[in-house]
Amino acid sequence: MTSLTNPTYKLKIMVVEDQRLVREAISALLSLEDDFQVISQCEDGKQALSILNASARQEVDCIAMPDIILSDIEMPNISGIELAEQIQKLDLHTKVVIMTTFSRPGYIKRALKLGVKGFILKEAPSEYLVSSLRKIAEGMRVIAPELALMALSDEDPLSDKERKALALALNGLGTKDIAAKLFLSEGTVRNYLSEAIAKLDATNRVDAGRIAKQKGWL
Repeated sequence: MTSLTNPTYKLKIMVVEDQRLVREAISALLSLEDDFQVISQCEDGKQALSILNASARQEVDCIAMPDIILSDIEMPNISGIELAEQIQKLDLHTKVVIMTTFSRPGYIKRALKLGVKGFILKEAPSEYLVSSLRKIAEGMRVIAPELALMALSDEDPLSDKERKALALALNGLGTKDIAAKLFLSEGTVRNYLSEAIAKLDATNRVDAGRIAKQKGWL
């Protein structure tokens, strides 16, 4: 049920943003709309998941499940992409919309694979955000045009294993520790990292990780 099928229904929204001033400003803006209701504000994906899990279990005095989760993408603990991934795994009946200042095409492709319904730049006009949320509530998918064009023109060359090995290397892990975490041999890990370095035309694993992160592939 949405505000279009039922004029008295308010679209329930969860806002997830690590910067308090931004989070409160967005929530205040959305609350001005007669058909919107901001039911919770979270500082990161970890807090959002805790609330969503409690709602799914129908715990006493818990908030209702939001119709839409409007989430930042880069946050401590659990990012917007990781939040979308967990929501997909848990099969929660809520729609995820990503908002960001980072124009990284890799983010868009990963988000879409995880069922994200919208991708909106933070600098977009407030009217665009509001209209986009209404469209998404009705089953449409909304991606900022400039982000969509970037996503089409930049393919991620990394395999899943290369991406995981590179992400761990970027976090400072050595070959032995990466191998243990991925349940692979050290030789296999070296091969994955070498392939990633070559594909990204990087000088070493740290440089490759930097390039991949900048592109939004990690």
